[in-house]
Amino acid sequence: MADDPAGAGHAHGHTAGANAGMLGWALALTATYLVAEVVGGFWFNSLALLSDAAHMLTDVAALVIALMAIRLGRRAADERRTFGYRRLEILAAAFNAVLLFAIAVYVLVEAIRRFADPEPVQSWGMLAVASIGLVVNLASMRLLTAGKDASFNVKGAYLEVWADMVGSVGVILGALAIRFTGWTWVDPVVAVGIGLWVLPRTWILLRDTTNVLLEGVPARLTLTEVRSAIAAVEGVDGLHDLHVWSMANDDVSCTMHVTLAEDADPDVVRKAVADVMGRRFAIEHVTIQTEGASEPCDGGEHLHA
Repeated sequence: MADDPAGAGHAHGHTAGANAGMLGWALALTATYLVAEVVGGFWFNSLALLSDAAHMLTDVAALVIALMAIRLGRRAADERRTFGYRRLEILAAAFNAVLLFAIAVYVLVEAIRRFADPEPVQSWGMLAVASIGLVVNLASMRLLTAGKDASFNVKGAYLEVWADMVGSVGVILGALAIRFTGWTWVDPVVAVGIGLWVLPRTWILLRDTTNVLLEGVPARLTLTEVRSAIAAVEGVDGLHDLHVWSMANDDVSCTMHVTLAEDADPDVVRKAVADVMGRRFAIEHVTIQTEGASEPCDGGEHLHA
């Protein structure tokens, strides 16, 4: 049973097209607000607004890189890149995570400076800009929600917009506190809080993308469970060289060497194992090599399912 590259390409292309549309609208909203927030941050002298703008900048970068990765990822496999370009999505998401860490360090350093030397903040302007930002973030989150579980890039952009939404709420509360108490130190406190809020989520994204780049087993799977399912197939006497990895979070592949029980039919066993992998683990790209108990591992027979 052979792979259906055309069908797989159609499915991936359809998903990529939908994601590109959502990312495009989110980018337009986010980029427009970024300009307004940077101007407002300097105009009203608010570090919290500038901190939020810094995260908004990473949102814009994430969305631009994600769109580029999706368009390049649509390119077909060629003689040099037999898996195509889908791994670009993972590289882009990893870059976004690193960028977020760098922004958090900058905000922390600037906040320490402001604690030592407080500066006046125009709270009403800060409040107005943050309120607009909250609306923009909620709209962008709505656009990205549908695709966040199917793409690391969309997930990364969604997490950053989600963090910015929380940041906008924090800036609004900080502006109100400054307006009614006069405590200007609230501004750098909110800025640091935004950074600390986003870092754990950034770490999760970096961890997941690193696992894909290292061709690790996808988080939703365990090799122990996969081995047990294969061992339970009639005609399987042993299993070795089992590898499970993904090119992206929705594109899992698997290869294995299966030792056949005596008198087992290789074609029947291969088809049964492929069926288990697809039905139980949603792994459609499977390469199975079968060999007799006394045969050396010399290439054997292959099945693509």
